[in-house]
Amino acid sequence: MAKATARHILVNTEKLAKKIKKEIIDNVHTFEKAAKKFSKCSSGKRGGNLGTFSKGEMVKEFDDVVFTKDLHRIHGPIKTQFGFHLIEITSRY
Repeated sequence: MAKATARHILVNTEKLAKKIKKEIIDNVHTFEKAAKKFSKCSSGKRGGNLGTFSKGEMVKEFDDVVFTKDLHRIHGPIKTQFGFHLIEITSRY
């Protein structure tokens, strides 16, 4: 079964997710600092780190990104039932 490690930032609006993504790309914040500052997920305290998980453990929209997109890039905003995510896939195996 496919597994991955990823981190994410979860916010309520697409506008805020886009703003945070731009600030990370422009080196205003690191991904970890942005997660701690903005994410409404409890993983924000860990810099957005979700640890290791298998395909099917996350919602479909999240899995579709994590198990198909490039590693070490910031993907999103991705809309799910929880809000808007910025996702960085750190490994896949």
